[in-house]
Amino acid sequence: MSDVTMQLRFEPPPVPPSEPAPPPAMSDVTMQLRFEPPPPADATMALRVVKPSELPPRSTGRRATPSAPPAAPVSPVGRLAVAAAPLLAALARLLAPVTARLAPLTERLSPYIRRLEPYARKLRPQYPRPGRTDWRRWIPSWRQWIGAFFSAIGLTGAFLVVAYAATDIPQNLNSYATQQDNVFFWSDGTPMARTGWVQRQDMPLKDIPEDVRWAVLAAENASFYSDPGISVSGIGRALYRTVGSGDTQGGSTITQQYVKNVYLTQNQTISRKFTEAMISLKLDNRMSKDKILEGYLNTSWFGRGTYGIQRASQAYYGKDVGELNVSQAAFLASLLKGAGLFDPSLSKANHARAVERWGWILDRMVDLGKLSPAERAKYKTFPEPLKQSKTFYTGSQSDYLVELAQQYAKKAAGISDKDFDLGGYQIYTTFDRKRETALTNAVAKARKQAKRKDADLAKAAHYGASSIAADGRILAVYGGPDHRTQGYNESNATTVPAGSAFTPFVYAAGLEHGVRTARDTPATPITGDALYNGDDNVPVTTPEGPYWDRSGKKVAARNDGEKSYGRISLHRALADSVNTPFMQLGMDTGLDTVRATAEASGLLSSSFGAQVPAMSVGNATPSAIRMASAYGTFADAGRHTEPYSVSRITRNGSKVVLKKPESRRAVRAKVADEVRSALSDAFRTAHPTAAPASAEVTGKIGTTQDDTALWYVGTARSVSTAVVVYRIDLAKSLEPLPLEGIAGTPADSVPYDIWSGAMSPLG
Repeated sequence: MSDVTMQLRFEPPPVPPSEPAPPPAMSDVTMQLRFEPPPPADATMALRVVKPSELPPRSTGRRATPSAPPAAPVSPVGRLAVAAAPLLAALARLLAPVTARLAPLTERLSPYIRRLEPYARKLRPQYPRPGRTDWRRWIPSWRQWIGAFFSAIGLTGAFLVVAYAATDIPQNLNSYATQQDNVFFWSDGTPMARTGWVQRQDMPLKDIPEDVRWAVLAAENASFYSDPGISVSGIGRALYRTVGSGDTQGGSTITQQYVKNVYLTQNQTISRKFTEAMISLKLDNRMSKDKILEGYLNTSWFGRGTYGIQRASQAYYGKDVGELNVSQAAFLASLLKGAGLFDPSLSKANHARAVERWGWILDRMVDLGKLSPAERAKYKTFPEPLKQSKTFYTGSQSDYLVELAQQYAKKAAGISDKDFDLGGYQIYTTFDRKRETALTNAVAKARKQAKRKDADLAKAAHYGASSIAADGRILAVYGGPDHRTQGYNESNATTVPAGSAFTPFVYAAGLEHGVRTARDTPATPITGDALYNGDDNVPVTTPEGPYWDRSGKKVAARNDGEKSYGRISLHRALADSVNTPFMQLGMDTGLDTVRATAEASGLLSSSFGAQVPAMSVGNATPSAIRMASAYGTFADAGRHTEPYSVSRITRNGSKVVLKKPESRRAVRAKVADEVRSALSDAFRTAHPTAAPASAEVTGKIGTTQDDTALWYVGTARSVSTAVVVYRIDLAKSLEPLPLEGIAGTPADSVPYDIWSGAMSPLG
């Protein structure tokens, strides 16, 4: 150790094999530097010249001679150091400006760094540790353990801060968190049907009783209003169960459960739990506790296919959540731990678990000060839920009602198909349950009679019917035997002609606008006493003479049964169902005027065909709904209101703007009174004992010349009902077939029997 020797060796480039190798004495060059140490002698550093024989042989690409000593292997670390030297030099040049800027700071911190240096040396691992023996040589010191512990805490804290900052609350919610069902109600407010894939209805927190809220909080998260959105101990228990024993367990706060419901999946994984915790922390800072609780109560699963406390209340107790008492609320809260384990209708074990947890929740509410001991003492009997769910599915006839209401709601409230499918709407219809039942039973009775009379004919029979109030409310419809097997709505079908049931509109047009018997002359007013020819097969005339059809034949008017009545007043002609005067009246009034009056009264323009004399005796094809609505115009003193099936819409308790139809003047009140008087006489002529003389009841039979349909349309107590019977074989075509007696006769009319059956139970 008296000197230090440094050796530098320079090797010439390799010599190609074709050239002779240089002499050994010239194979390399060595250089030696020697530094004399100052006294006293400390160390010597020298560059010593190595003899050529001591150096490893230079590779020449030729086979080494046997006498040459073996080459010493070059260390991989040495090769790496040589290769990295240029890179390190370049890096040093790049960092030079930064180092220069940090120099003042380093100088100021150097005293503190020097103070910490001894401690850092102690923390620096030394293995094997000096002064230790056996296995203890490899165990870190207590200082190292402390350093590692605080380093782990610091790194973990930094990781959580970065993770929290990098976590965003998702913008898109789970489909089950946003989708709800739509509920349809009868006119009296009772539920009628529901539609949608998910049984869920949002309820504002203000509409959920406080006892119900605290029953849930007592069961799931009593510290909800004070915690930061997560439970560290709960997460720890869940992780231990998940990782340690392969099982899963809860341990989540209500905020975490809400995040899981609306943003994440139900998978029990560590990554999902971590993401859930981060979103919960951020959500707790951005959303009020009440909004989180409201969302949780509306998205949680309660079993029986229901989501949300409102649907659960209806499924288990048949009532809205606002009607629950604290005992029932405690049972529903127990379902949040797992409806498959606590629904008492599933098994005896479930029942025992439900009773035990129900009692525990009530006791827990007492402990929290949310239920007094005296109040708790009232609930000693378990509130048994319904065995059958009271959710309201659509059925055979109600499907037709739902279809009509849904179409109207979308149009009148401007609801898109996408928004409607997301659900959450409460649709209050105009349908009267008693009238619907009476009408359905009357048609069902007629169907049975038709099958007994002629089963083959009855197979193709169709019965369309509708009852509408004078103010436009659709009270009842009969759409068909079962919407699930026949989606074709017979009450809204525009398939068969109105026949002689159309003549009141011709009469109203003549009374309203007068008649012209000559061209370019003013219209002459007429009354119900005006006389017309009531004979059968009377030619229809114009101011220029007979009316000829395109085939070159004179057009003649026909009566039922080819019966002639001679000169007859228009009032009596309508009362006795004499058709021929109205075909001529239509020509005198003007077919365009007749059509305009019928449309103003409620018939759709799309139901009209060719504007020919036959239009006055009903070649238009209105639906039963439209015929009932149009007859209601005469009952409402000449004002018409478009038929509607929805009176009110809310979504999650908030009112939806609904554009309701307004009434408009179709004909003068005096004209409407005259038409109604004639229709009243028509009813009493055909059915003299069917109603008291003081009752304002009107009615008119409607026949067609080709016997493809039979109508009865009448009004009682300001409600118009239209019934039509016709035959169509839907498997072959939509072309109407002859009735062949299946609808009865004008004197014994099946449509009238249905009409009276629908009206008689209502007084």
